[in-house]
Amino acid sequence: MKTIKGPAIFLAQFADDRAPFNNLKSICEWMASVGYYGVQIPSWDSRMIDLQKAAESQTYADEIKGIVNEAGLEITELSTHLQGQLVAVHPAYNELFDGFAPANLAGDLKGKTKWATQQLKYAAKASKNLGLTAHATFSGALMWHTVYPWPQRPAGLVETGFTELAKRWMPILDVFEDNGVNLCYELHPGEDLHDGITFEMFLEKVNNHKRANILYDPSHFVLQCLDYLQFIDFYHERIKMFHVKDAEFNPTGKQGVYGGYQSWIDRAGRFRSLGDGQVDFSGIFSKLSQYDFDGWAVLEWECAIKHPEQGAIEGAQLIADHIIRVTDKAFDDFAGTGADENFNKKILGI
Repeated sequence: MKTIKGPAIFLAQFADDRAPFNNLKSICEWMASVGYYGVQIPSWDSRMIDLQKAAESQTYADEIKGIVNEAGLEITELSTHLQGQLVAVHPAYNELFDGFAPANLAGDLKGKTKWATQQLKYAAKASKNLGLTAHATFSGALMWHTVYPWPQRPAGLVETGFTELAKRWMPILDVFEDNGVNLCYELHPGEDLHDGITFEMFLEKVNNHKRANILYDPSHFVLQCLDYLQFIDFYHERIKMFHVKDAEFNPTGKQGVYGGYQSWIDRAGRFRSLGDGQVDFSGIFSKLSQYDFDGWAVLEWECAIKHPEQGAIEGAQLIADHIIRVTDKAFDDFAGTGADENFNKKILGI
């Protein structure tokens, strides 16, 4: 077994135009000061990194790595959540996702997809240049508008949708293979890959590609009423990344999973600051340790109530308290009799 690395933190929710969150150096220094040892970097944020430059220049990648290391931290992974979303977008959502791409691509659905595909390929190379072995992204969605269908889905629609999704991702997955990096999809509502079944359908379409893996985030499973502990039993071999994120689901006589179009603070299902929700982190850390998870515990902080700085500080301690230093011996070794094949046969009467 391996001891999970951490605490680490995803910088996306903290990057800001105000100090100390407005550049990579100062945000890393702040995160180190409150107890973190790693950072996950959002590749779309130019205040943190130039993704293309990190892909094309080993010197620049070394400089980025040096900035993080000088603060006493490591880079855990890069993220292309926004770019990954644009690999597959239904036309109904075209304008809603304009903000995820350069302004000159506004309204250009095919242009955004082409740009996003190149971004993912840059991410594979940049990850290799930074010495990373895993990368975080979203799958995008062609079928989300049919997730609870009325009228019913036409026969064959899901098959066609996953075939197209795989067609778009296979060339990207092959680039990740060429660079020795696991591409980890965060299974998330709003994405065609949002639970175990949808991941399995996609995996079949990409011929069980070895680089198609999972970013495990229990918060999204709480809001789907999915058994997030058993999920680890099913998919631990494909779980290569871990977002430590909390959530709560409190249905009432007025609303449930869909939230009644309410704001985050008024929904039955809400993301919460770490430790304020319902996620069983003791169970999760135990299972991931049991299955030899070889990665980082990365806080993704989202909460409609608590201030992010308080959430970051409390989150570092909660993760540290849950990381299990795995044992290298059995607890009952003191009563052992040693290894003796003849003795074993005598005990068995053979």
